[in-house]
Amino acid sequence: MTDRTLCVRRRPGVWSPIPLLLLATLVWSVGCGGPGGDVPGEPAASSEGETSEQPAEEPEETTEAGVSALGTELEPFDPPPLEEIDASAAWVDMPVFNARETLRERLAGEPPLVSEAEAMALRNDSDESNQKIYSVVRQLPASDEEVDYDAVFLHHVSADAKSLNPVMINSTVEFELLELTGLQLIGFDADFTPRAVGWAVESWQASEDRMYDKFVLRDDLTWSDGTPFTAHDVEFSYRTIMDPRAPIPAVRSTVEKLRWVHAYDDRTVVMFHREPLASWTENIQFPMIPKHVYEESLEDDPTLMASDHHLKHELKPVTLGPYEYASRTRGQEIVLRRRESWYMHDGEQVRDRPYLREFRYRIITDPNTTLLALKSGELQDARLTAEQWLTQTKGDDFYERNTKASGLEWTEFHIEWNTKDPIFRDARVRRAMAYAFDFDEMLQSVFYGLVEQGTGIFNPAAWMASQDVEPFVRDLDKAEDLLDEAGWDDSDGDGVRDKEIDGRLVPFEFTLITYQQPNAIKACTLLKDNLDQIGVVCNVKPVEFTVKTQLALDHKFQALMGGWGTGTDPSTLDNIFATGGGRNFSQYSNPEVDELFRQGQKEFDREKRAALYARIHEILYEDQPNLWLFYRKSLYGFDKRLRGFNFSPRDPYGVQPGLLGLWFPKE
Repeated sequence: MTDRTLCVRRRPGVWSPIPLLLLATLVWSVGCGGPGGDVPGEPAASSEGETSEQPAEEPEETTEAGVSALGTELEPFDPPPLEEIDASAAWVDMPVFNARETLRERLAGEPPLVSEAEAMALRNDSDESNQKIYSVVRQLPASDEEVDYDAVFLHHVSADAKSLNPVMINSTVEFELLELTGLQLIGFDADFTPRAVGWAVESWQASEDRMYDKFVLRDDLTWSDGTPFTAHDVEFSYRTIMDPRAPIPAVRSTVEKLRWVHAYDDRTVVMFHREPLASWTENIQFPMIPKHVYEESLEDDPTLMASDHHLKHELKPVTLGPYEYASRTRGQEIVLRRRESWYMHDGEQVRDRPYLREFRYRIITDPNTTLLALKSGELQDARLTAEQWLTQTKGDDFYERNTKASGLEWTEFHIEWNTKDPIFRDARVRRAMAYAFDFDEMLQSVFYGLVEQGTGIFNPAAWMASQDVEPFVRDLDKAEDLLDEAGWDDSDGDGVRDKEIDGRLVPFEFTLITYQQPNAIKACTLLKDNLDQIGVVCNVKPVEFTVKTQLALDHKFQALMGGWGTGTDPSTLDNIFATGGGRNFSQYSNPEVDELFRQGQKEFDREKRAALYARIHEILYEDQPNLWLFYRKSLYGFDKRLRGFNFSPRDPYGVQPGLLGLWFPKE
């Protein structure tokens, strides 16, 4: 071993306790069922080596009249007659819900603690005041007469959408837009109970052995161009998602666990599973695209991005949800307009009227600009940073038109290592990064005690989290010992560690990609300064969020800052950490983790499942494909008139009704 006094550059820490802004909502969305996370959440993808039938050498070109050849790379499958399935499936009726009414039933047992006037006169400076304010702002209207149906909601997001095509979703803002403009047949309430979406589905049945799901669709739903929505759109969407030529890693990651989706008529569609799984509902949560719009064009451009036709519908897609796209100015604003034809059909109201006439997504990346816009009324909601919550939202300039509330959220932030990069292949190196990081500085001086140190993929409050992982405590000696063991010393005495790799002396110097925001840059700078003390050079490179997303998808990075929101089932994290997962950006691979994910999907006993996922939690924390930084808390400021604002582990807008529950009272 090289003498440590020669191989490292140890000097006093230069990091000063400048308040670090709480990372904004640029979170990878984990979970095809909704936003979590740029998110924030959580998706799923099959691991390499998973047993499956091999496709025939000659894929068939069509299945039946009217069905295109798109997706014929799938293994051939001849769906049995519906009568045969009905006779053998032992159908179990599954819940179909109206999300508003489900929330209303929940809130019936949690009435306001104080009057509206008293709540809006409070300053949120204690847990007691927070509970009182939240108990009022979360309520739904008692009747339609209370609602201002002409209201426009000025909604803040920290990043633009990369794509408006529902099947291309990969970030929090895109999942939010899907909730307002698109459809997945399955939705979730705050307890993560899967239910069919009542505004599109008449009935949902699952076979007793969980090998089939049958949906009967309503006959009164149309696309925004007036074309009826049918079961053939569902089958077409599945085939499109499963075509390997289409760059759809996030959505495909769960859908690929299906064997087939077949429309038996305009209203009846059956989903065929490859095997019975405890997480089977995750596999049927995929967004719809209109067959009549894409069927012909996808034959010529399966990427969904190259043709003029696809560009046209990227700019203004045909929508299926309650809202349609009115306008878009890239990097500035996306405007959604309530779709009258969604809740009206043949002159009659057939669905609940959406409360808000318009959603205006205001894209502001700088937290300081965001807060100024909230105070002036140019925004009506915004996630607050820790510093803003404690020091910048206490005065009359904030409370004149706004209030604030905080609540639980399971979103975690991390530094992700590319484990295929020569520097980060060794788990000892990755653990050394964790020992070098000053968590106490981040938690106390930076986040004012408003966040909890990250200890892995699952929030400690989650049922599947391990309670046995020990949080890393900064220890530069351990960090240096691990680097020494991994062969990284300072052989040339220049103060930077190095190692001979493939016959070449490689310095321990890497680039850390981060968001183009002051808060994220400061977080990465803290790591940079910490590593500088042990002879490791970290170059911080801020880029636009969409650029960062593409670099992650292409695995063209050494390290990057990211975050994952929670999904509705822990099995979906195989998309991120199982070998070959669609969003396994770090390219991490561990056969034991792969096997545990497979066991977890097949285990129906809740306690046994929890033990399997807890073990995954422990292994990942030991292997450190990510340097887990912290779990954030929901800290929100919003217009005093806003109602229907409800927290959840997936953030306020991550479960249904989410954004569709927001409303403004009549003046």
